[in-house]
Amino acid sequence: MPLFARPRRALAVSVFGTALVLTGCGSSQSGSEGAGDGTHTLGFVNGADTEFHTCLQKSIEQVAKKDDAKLYTANSHQNPGTELSNIEDMISRNVDALIVQTVNVDSLKGDIAKAKAAGIPIFLTSVMTSDTSDILGAVVVDLTKVGALDAGWVATDAGGKSVQVGVIAGAPGAASDLLVGGFTKALPSNAKVVANQPGMFNAAKAQDVAENMIQAHPDLQYAFVANEEMALAARKAFDAAGAKDVKIVTANGTPEGLAAIKDGRLSATVANSAMTIGQMAVTNVVGLLDKKKVSKIDHAPILLVTKDNLDKAPQYCP
Repeated sequence: MPLFARPRRALAVSVFGTALVLTGCGSSQSGSEGAGDGTHTLGFVNGADTEFHTCLQKSIEQVAKKDDAKLYTANSHQNPGTELSNIEDMISRNVDALIVQTVNVDSLKGDIAKAKAAGIPIFLTSVMTSDTSDILGAVVVDLTKVGALDAGWVATDAGGKSVQVGVIAGAPGAASDLLVGGFTKALPSNAKVVANQPGMFNAAKAQDVAENMIQAHPDLQYAFVANEEMALAARKAFDAAGAKDVKIVTANGTPEGLAAIKDGRLSATVANSAMTIGQMAVTNVVGLLDKKKVSKIDHAPILLVTKDNLDKAPQYCP
């Protein structure tokens, strides 16, 4: 049997309906199919509820509709167990391919094995597994480079002076680990990381972390924050503590983030358009299913954005 040949017998899987948030593209009815005949039936399992994830799903839905593909969606809400349940449900729906924005790439091995056994290929967004032989493909963001670009801005701005840097990470695993690792490893020796705590991709949590961080390290000069939503919350905390001079670097390139770059609340961000990633994901999945000449592993563009090049930032959300 070929790698992703579909078994003829019906699939029987356990579906934990109460854990799922499942909808069909183009309809408000849970579990319904999208409009059109649907040349392909696709599934999308989203990983969380941040602005990135919301915009990514909008983009995937729009392109799937344009390509006349039926689409089912579900959200794992940062829970690996829910992600597995969502994937099992997509298997039961007999989708042609499954796009996954994973909660944690390290927990994907078993999920991929289940989908492979059912003959359903998995396509990843943002990150990919170390062994790509069992996936259909991926559109990845070089998250290590995203962190390194922010570190490069800090290095240039510090100009060789000894400086203190704080890190507000996201949720442990996958994207956050790559972002933070890229940032900390690329910092120059004169920049010392004095605090590194998770904000869990949650603005309220990030604000609490920033408050504690500035109390413990009143001489903090820079902060790397794993996304703009948390970065703006950290800005409020620093300002309230009288630390308006702390310079914040972050990632995403949302309209809110770019506005904060323009008015000086944030110093730099690395734009990685959720809209572009979604567009590339659906286009590449359909191309790979149709045996067209499409790169198995594709890379989404990224750009360090400051006040000097705001006009170059890509559109973030559909």
